[in-house]
Amino acid sequence: MKIIVSAVVLRLSHPLAVGAALSGGLGLVAPLAAVAQTTRTVKGTVTDETGAGLPGVTVVLKGTSTGASTDAEGKYSIALPNGTGVIRFSFVGYTEQELAINDQTTVNIKLVASSKALDDVVVVGYGTQRKEDLTGAVVSANIESFRNQPNTNITQSLQGTVPGLNVGQISAAGANPSIQIRGATTISGNANVLIVLDGIIFTGALSSLNPDDIASVDVLKDASSTAVYGAQAANGVLLITTRRGRANQKPRFNYSGYIAGQRPTVNLHPLNRDQYLQRIKDLTYLQAYLPPDYTTPNPAYNLAANVDRSALDANNQILPNDYDWWGAGTQTGYVQNHEVSISGGSDKTTYLFSAGYNKQRGFIKNDDFNRKTVRVNLETQVTNWWKLGTQSFASINDYSGAEPSLADLVRASPLLTPYDANGNIIPFPDGTVNPNPFNTYNVADYDKRLSFFGNFFSDISVPFVKGLNYRTNFGNNYRNDSHYYASQYDAGLTGRAYKDNNQYYESTFDNIVTYNRNFNEKHDFTLTLLYSAIKRQSNHTLADAMGFSNLTLGYNSLQQGAIQRNSSDGYQETLNGQMARLNYKFLDRYLLTATIRRDGFSGFATNNKYGAFPSAALGWIITNEPFFKQSWVNFLKLRAGYGASGNLTSRYSSLAQVSAGAAYVFGDGGSTQFGQQVQTLSNPNLKWESTKGFNVGLDYVLLKNRISGNVDVYSTKTSDLLFDVNIPGITGFQTVRTNVGQVSNKGIEVTLTTANIATPAFKWNTTFNVSSNRNKILKLVGLGLDANGNGTEQDLVNSNLFIGKPIQTIYDLQVNGIYQLGDNIPAGYYPGTYRVVDANGDGKFTRLDDRVFIGNQEPSYRFSVLNTFDYKGFTLTAFINSVQGGKDSYLGANYNGIGSVLSDNSRRFNYFSDIDYWSPSNPNAEYPRSAVGPALAPTVYRSRNFVRLQNVSLTYHFGKALTSKLSADNLSVFVSGNNLITWTNWKGWDPETGVGLVDNFGAFNNARPVLRTYSTGVNITF
Repeated sequence: MKIIVSAVVLRLSHPLAVGAALSGGLGLVAPLAAVAQTTRTVKGTVTDETGAGLPGVTVVLKGTSTGASTDAEGKYSIALPNGTGVIRFSFVGYTEQELAINDQTTVNIKLVASSKALDDVVVVGYGTQRKEDLTGAVVSANIESFRNQPNTNITQSLQGTVPGLNVGQISAAGANPSIQIRGATTISGNANVLIVLDGIIFTGALSSLNPDDIASVDVLKDASSTAVYGAQAANGVLLITTRRGRANQKPRFNYSGYIAGQRPTVNLHPLNRDQYLQRIKDLTYLQAYLPPDYTTPNPAYNLAANVDRSALDANNQILPNDYDWWGAGTQTGYVQNHEVSISGGSDKTTYLFSAGYNKQRGFIKNDDFNRKTVRVNLETQVTNWWKLGTQSFASINDYSGAEPSLADLVRASPLLTPYDANGNIIPFPDGTVNPNPFNTYNVADYDKRLSFFGNFFSDISVPFVKGLNYRTNFGNNYRNDSHYYASQYDAGLTGRAYKDNNQYYESTFDNIVTYNRNFNEKHDFTLTLLYSAIKRQSNHTLADAMGFSNLTLGYNSLQQGAIQRNSSDGYQETLNGQMARLNYKFLDRYLLTATIRRDGFSGFATNNKYGAFPSAALGWIITNEPFFKQSWVNFLKLRAGYGASGNLTSRYSSLAQVSAGAAYVFGDGGSTQFGQQVQTLSNPNLKWESTKGFNVGLDYVLLKNRISGNVDVYSTKTSDLLFDVNIPGITGFQTVRTNVGQVSNKGIEVTLTTANIATPAFKWNTTFNVSSNRNKILKLVGLGLDANGNGTEQDLVNSNLFIGKPIQTIYDLQVNGIYQLGDNIPAGYYPGTYRVVDANGDGKFTRLDDRVFIGNQEPSYRFSVLNTFDYKGFTLTAFINSVQGGKDSYLGANYNGIGSVLSDNSRRFNYFSDIDYWSPSNPNAEYPRSAVGPALAPTVYRSRNFVRLQNVSLTYHFGKALTSKLSADNLSVFVSGNNLITWTNWKGWDPETGVGLVDNFGAFNNARPVLRTYSTGVNITF
């Protein structure tokens, strides 16, 4: 008996033997062997059309959760019961196939590309569509090619990848870049792109999302596709969909992680001691050098008498210091990221659980960002007609820690030091009001931002009406931001501390009815109806104290402050909308999409609470016509659409707003009474901005899927611009917000993807994008263009707005070189100052009369090129991104006159060493410098054109020999680099940020370096 038991125990190592043992008892040794023989291992290879193995293909026994995935060579192995069955093979971008098997042990299969993924489903807003059936300008971003890049924000993976989608650079840890779709459509209205996350409008920060959780990003660009979101969609829409589990898939555990190092793409550095002292000599060249050419040193010159007094010792000798403030306040940045997830599902329930940790240390000390995220995406088929589910996540973003002032790090003199002999900080090293850069660094700073998002949905396929579906979404978005601060160096060195708390809650309730039917295989239509209600509310409380005798307890003991202040505010706003959309297809080749949306917003005036936004689009699949017989054209579709969308004003802007503050003092020494005063004038007729426009597009697939792409041409006009118009002061107000003017946008976008080489051993694919956009102000406060198409007297010069010109037009003084010694220099100007152009030829130089149109700040066109190479287990991607402006576009203010004239501050402050200043010994310099300031110091604009090697990534997918030993489905390692090389003539920080060498005094506020990043990481799936 004991021997039999031992035999049973040994056989229990096979999972099928467990059930056999339990059902048959100890006397079933022979039956156990029989059961073990009822299964077999099926192996095979999955290839594409060229015969190359496809990695990552899902192989599942239909009707079960038994499955596997192919390795890097396309091979798989799966244990199946004997007898007949059906295996399902599925892979993104390829047509899913099912294959019936009997007793085979080897099953090979070739998957066919689905017409360059024309059968893929695209999210279009309140629903999905096949790419083949799209009538609007909707593009799916290629985020898969950038999965291995060290991007902490999903938008970084979108830079340059979608024509018409413009994503700015990120130069601070945890920051969110600017996002723009098809140029500027407003002057002072809301310019934000609408973000929709898992079907719910998302108003939080994209930095709170874990990029690894994102499955797809779809971009709605034209008015006919954005009209479904009505009043909030004038600036375009980003539809973000997160990953989900797959039905009938075994549990899959995935880990991905990387570590990266970061340094600035441009190696700017302030002057060292010797350079700093030389600069003082050059500023005082009239004394430091001998006439007439001022290049021969003056032996009588006393350098110590010309430096700032703070840089001298008790004997009036220059201090021996050569302190590197910049080096002390900066560091090599790094990023580490770890993601884990488990996903899968049965035939009834799918799930995905994920967690992520991201830590970023920026180039500037204390520019830190830490993010922790968890996600639960769960769907279950309660009955065969009712599905429930949730897409939810929570994130903690930690920005704690205060940086040293970057501006002060640049201008701090190397002759001074931040600490005294006892190691205590010197609050004002130069003895003036200029602070020590580390005053803002040596503080207590707690800054955490919590985000909770959840969409809970019910989806009912009405059982008694074929094709009828009813879905409800209940979206919840909650944020709690806490910023606590304490510094002994604030409030005039008396100390300051505060607690700043913000709470935000948003709820969305969508009711979506969809009816889909096909009649006689000729008429296919889908009708979508929506009722949506949104409520947003926010509360803000600030407790602030100054004048501390002791800050030991910091912000946790505000009552110790001599001066205590508190303030609070909040708001509430509501939106509701109704939408109807019809998608109709006739004979598989004629397409129609018609939409009408009506929106209401509490922020608009009494007389204009609601607005309607219609659209219509047509499509013609030419290749489905019987007369079209071109075999080299696989797919050709022409589409055209026209529609309207809107733009919201800020809340309460239509109302007369009041301010609270000290209003009256009763007598000498009397108490102060607080009151409220009306600040703004109401406008009961304020309404939405409205953007109307058309889009014409062509989609194509050629030469058996070797070439594919699309072309879009568009023109839009935004009317009733939200703008603050100046009004007579006698009214008691300065401005009133109203609807005036028009702005137009026109452009073209082209995408071309080619399969250059496609062999079993080697593949090379290229995607090329190019786009161009032009905006123009058509009207402001009056009639607009005259009969000749010229601007009239309505130009708002003080606001830099001109009829017939782009919004970001540059209207300023023009320069023509630098005055040299010996030149005939007009009064008010000196050697080393810019030669201002007398534009009107009156012999005078005035800022008002001599300004000219220099150009504009917007680019002429953008292009990008992505190359992907696959060789055996290696995948190499290289991405080039470029923004170009020609000779008079994409200009940036590169110089504004700061630091180039002899003064107390110019002797005292330091500057970047890369500034090519004028001096008698350097007459061909780019930037001016003079002993006396000129009458006019013009801003100089330079081209920001650049070509950037933005991303390079090399990935190796290990073969079955290793993954099988690890019991893994897939294993890959990668190295990558971001912002590797930038070819540009721009002087200063990165051209995309538009910050020059001496723009706004060198390095202040947004003047931060863009970082070059090198990373290495691993992905593994079990």
